[in-house]
Amino acid sequence: MSTRERRERSNESDRFLSQLFHDAAHLHGGANWGKEIALAAVGGYGRGELSPGSDLDILFIHSGKVPAELLKAFVNGLLYPLWDKKSVDHSVRTRGETREAASSDLRVATGLLDIRWIAGNVDLVASVQLDALDSWRKNSKQNLADLQKNLIERHARAGELAYLLEPDLKEARGGLRDIQALRAISLSAVVPVPLEKISWAEGTLNNVRESLHIASGRGKDRLLFQEQDKVAALLEYPDADAMMSDVARAARSVDYLLDYTWHWLEHKGKDGLGRILKRPRITTVAKNVSASNREIVIDPLTSLNDDPVVGLRAAATAAQLGLPLSLDTCIELSENLKKGDGILPSPWPREARELLISLIGAGEAMVRIFESLDQEEIIFEWIPEWMSVRSLPQRNALHRHTVDRHMVEAAVHAAKLTRKVQRPDLLLFAALFHDIGKGGQEDHCVRGVRLIEPIAKRVGFDEKEIEILKDLVLHHLLLSSTATRRDLDDPATIQSIVSVIPDVNTLELLHALSIADGEATGSAGWSEWKATLVNDLVQRVKRAMAGAEVAQQPEVSDEQRVQAEKGQLRVTLQEHSSGYAVEVISPDKPGLLSIVAGVFNISRLDVKSARTKTLGESAVMYWIVTPEPHAPEVSATKLHDLIAAALTDSKDVEEKLIARAAAYASIPSIPVPDPEVEIFTDAATDATVIEVRSHDRPGLLFRIGTAITQSKIDIRSAIVTTLGAEAIDTLYVTELTGGPLSSERANEVASHLKQALK
Repeated sequence: MSTRERRERSNESDRFLSQLFHDAAHLHGGANWGKEIALAAVGGYGRGELSPGSDLDILFIHSGKVPAELLKAFVNGLLYPLWDKKSVDHSVRTRGETREAASSDLRVATGLLDIRWIAGNVDLVASVQLDALDSWRKNSKQNLADLQKNLIERHARAGELAYLLEPDLKEARGGLRDIQALRAISLSAVVPVPLEKISWAEGTLNNVRESLHIASGRGKDRLLFQEQDKVAALLEYPDADAMMSDVARAARSVDYLLDYTWHWLEHKGKDGLGRILKRPRITTVAKNVSASNREIVIDPLTSLNDDPVVGLRAAATAAQLGLPLSLDTCIELSENLKKGDGILPSPWPREARELLISLIGAGEAMVRIFESLDQEEIIFEWIPEWMSVRSLPQRNALHRHTVDRHMVEAAVHAAKLTRKVQRPDLLLFAALFHDIGKGGQEDHCVRGVRLIEPIAKRVGFDEKEIEILKDLVLHHLLLSSTATRRDLDDPATIQSIVSVIPDVNTLELLHALSIADGEATGSAGWSEWKATLVNDLVQRVKRAMAGAEVAQQPEVSDEQRVQAEKGQLRVTLQEHSSGYAVEVISPDKPGLLSIVAGVFNISRLDVKSARTKTLGESAVMYWIVTPEPHAPEVSATKLHDLIAAALTDSKDVEEKLIARAAAYASIPSIPVPDPEVEIFTDAATDATVIEVRSHDRPGLLFRIGTAITQSKIDIRSAIVTTLGAEAIDTLYVTELTGGPLSSERANEVASHLKQALK
């Protein structure tokens, strides 16, 4: 099956209809008929895409001078020989009637965009063709709005072609009707539509549809499960899975282009004179990355070899802001990577790994960005192993998505659970790759362990972290299968989990991964009943294990002790792989943590991590910070002066932070889970441990420190960690008079923190 065969089939129909036209003309009016009437093909037949079961969509156009009875006799005379041979959808109209019908019926209007002469007066067809195109462009605003509404309704009715077990090749999202819609949008001349990007997809879907017509013996468009093997055989695929993989890839390509086209229409559209309707406003949002026309672009003069992380930075920024990646940016990035420009070193720098985690952790906003990276084959340059699961079908009733999309959906659900675990970065990474082992003959969990190790090593995780990831991939079905198949009251059941899961933190990660995996599978694979059983199992296993670990207080060197005893402010600064390492040794005072964090924030330095500890009357702080785009030059002297001034009077810092927060409020953002505050009363003998898990944002640490100061308690030490877009802040706090907080007092502080961070 090929385009050539469909074209030849259309040509055969043209010749047959042309002969019928001339026979009918001779029988009902003679030679003059050629001047008063014409026969034209419209829709798919007009495009020359005639499959065996396709209707013949034809239009009779007449001058209006033909007597009604004679016209009726002519049309019936032409159609009569067709009734037993072909299904025919026909209309009989004058030029004016056709124009009127097109203005009130979207289906008619789009069908006329593909009108093609078959027989009769060629000028009549040409005039209707001109009318159709002229009207479509003049009324493009309303036409395209109606088209979009139609698409939304049809997609809701027919579902997504790429992920259905028995999809409708024509009506479903990403199907042949969407290709027709893209062609119609292109003809409006409002935005350019690179239809060449979906030429393979169109050919694939047409070939499958044509083979379906042959295999079923009917003009049907729904590819039923029992017919997939026959269709695959006709197209010489090794099996139905290989064919359905191509169908999924084709549908995703169409959907991807359609998605971007609507974005262009909204933000890059032109009027009938070719003038841009909306001038772009360009805003720098990250190093070498800007927002323009409500999409993320890599700055034009950026060298990928000088900044190989910029692609990941653009993707992560787009996901976190809830904006699409520019198609032009994606294409250029893909082309450069394929040429060998901007290749990430192995292992990746820390920034690259953190950006990948930020991308994965963006929830629903990540899906669109990841699809862009897939469609332009960017993700394969970063993670070559992803190619093996690309559009890999899962032909069972439990799974509703292809393997790759299922893992993306699991990551979306995992992003909602990052507050529940100590290592959100490991949870997100494991969710995205937990089924990477599918597609081979071996158990996918075992195979997945072998594949996840080199991926994690390349991305930059250390050996201990890789072992945890391997455990998560190997055992990602363990909790679910045990909870539903074993007796939870049997000690042996609990011991079976304890024997393979090394600690509580890994157990919590596995629990969250099980939930994310189950929810991504769908209602057939996950339910409230199953969730309850798994949770019950986890609680029983926890009781059999030691309690959860918290970050330990930082150590202090002898040199730092000597400097701290001086009781003077000292600031040192060194270059670091993530930006700068800044050591601050200062006389201690209430709110010191928030003051120093506030100084970094107004200096446009993003805090990546921090370690602080109180020594007598002083505090030792070690910060890792990254300059924001266009941040002023930083120096130890400048930071020293700013911190010294803020220690005397912090009002200026507070006012500038409020102004920055207001500016950030105008930048789009994605919905994120609420911060969580957890109290550990037995994690230290002389202090209470408060752990805050939150989405990272400007001024976060300042707000936490301010809330602690307002609660009239003292921070003895703090450990601040940023993992992708998530922040975990562990605070060892005491009463001002010393000693840990009471349970009632700790709960009061936790409540105040939650309120301050809303």
